[in-house]
Amino acid sequence: MQRGNMGENDKTKAGDIERPGYLPPSPEKRPEGKGTWQVSAFHLATTIATPAAFAPLPYAMSQLGWPGGVVTLLMGTAVTYYCTLILASLWDWNEPNRYVRYRDLGRSIYGAKGYWSVLTFQQIASIGNNITIQIVAGLSMKSIYLTYTKEASPSMTLQHFIIIFGCAELILSQFPDIHSLRFLNALCTGCTIGFSVSVVALCSHALRNGDAGHADYNIVGSPSGKMFGVFSALGTVAFSFGDAMLPEIQATLREPAKTNMYKGASLAYGVIAVSYWTVAFMGYAVFGNAVNPYLVNSFIGPSWLITLANIFAVVQVLGCYQIYCRPTYLYVEQQVMDYNKPPLSIHNCLVRLGVTTVYIVVITVIAAAIPFFGDFVALCGAIGFTPLDFIIPVIAFLKVRNPKNPLVKLINVAIVVVYSIVAVLGAIGAIQFIHTDTARYKFFANM
Repeated sequence: MQRGNMGENDKTKAGDIERPGYLPPSPEKRPEGKGTWQVSAFHLATTIATPAAFAPLPYAMSQLGWPGGVVTLLMGTAVTYYCTLILASLWDWNEPNRYVRYRDLGRSIYGAKGYWSVLTFQQIASIGNNITIQIVAGLSMKSIYLTYTKEASPSMTLQHFIIIFGCAELILSQFPDIHSLRFLNALCTGCTIGFSVSVVALCSHALRNGDAGHADYNIVGSPSGKMFGVFSALGTVAFSFGDAMLPEIQATLREPAKTNMYKGASLAYGVIAVSYWTVAFMGYAVFGNAVNPYLVNSFIGPSWLITLANIFAVVQVLGCYQIYCRPTYLYVEQQVMDYNKPPLSIHNCLVRLGVTTVYIVVITVIAAAIPFFGDFVALCGAIGFTPLDFIIPVIAFLKVRNPKNPLVKLINVAIVVVYSIVAVLGAIGAIQFIHTDTARYKFFANM
């Protein structure tokens, strides 16, 4: 994104400056993209296929059982891929404009309500996702520490590692935009594959050595507990396919951007499908209803392989966190930056440092205070990602394209109805489990 000197008229025309209290008056013109379709696959895979997203899937299956878990996961894969393609198809629906932010696309179709609705859901998804990521990173780093520490009473807690991860993200947050993170995200995509391979190897080792014992696939708990468990699991699966940033990623691509996005999405979802299905099905098959909400914590050996999986997890979520924090950074910076000064002026550099520091401190404090990983996954998926990934793209497609085929229209309406129900039920289940866990544990619990 260009942040050089611009006159007031230029800023208004570009729609790039959102002054407090104002809705940008016109759709934003697309800046020149430089990314290839392979780069879009890296960004998408980094955004969606994080260990925070698919390590909880075996636990979600333990609340749904084999039939419900398999159907929910396969349907989630297919529907999200479809919604990704139709969202990618909409970014140039009103030629010659290109909508390089999700909220601008919402405004172009539904006006101010669309703009603020997308912005609200995107912030919920982004902030919830990054709280979850920081908890996952802390759990993984703590696991590595406990494996190799020689202290009889380990002095470092989960909260220490959450803070360390936050410091690393503060440094990465000084990179200017998503495109500047492309090499990190390529590494993160490799770590997604590495994490999946490591987990499969750990599952195989557990089966061969009998570490998991006899897996029980019965859904446990009281009738009400089972019901809330199903609700929460639906939110977890929705979270696992979360991608609230597709238009922002698409804006980084060279022309033909739409075709490149289609190709990148197809490659990314190939990686996602193989990773998700393998980890979810093998993890549940090995541990049954005794599986940990964060699958890696279910394994007891070998230590080097568990460590490797945790390293892959930490590196992978470094990049995912950065993509999801960008909408918040951009929105706040646009209120306080002086765009008549160079991007690297002292004023603008201090503003960026201040914005990123406040954001990361808030996320770090929440993650450290309420480190209930599985609960945040379900809540974030239900009220953040479900509207953005399953509902809004389909509603926008129906309004803009108005398909004449009754079957096509029926399928799209069914998606909206089903996932609206999933959003409500997932939120109910997640809130119930957060309430239960806050009663069971103290704040800043060393999980």
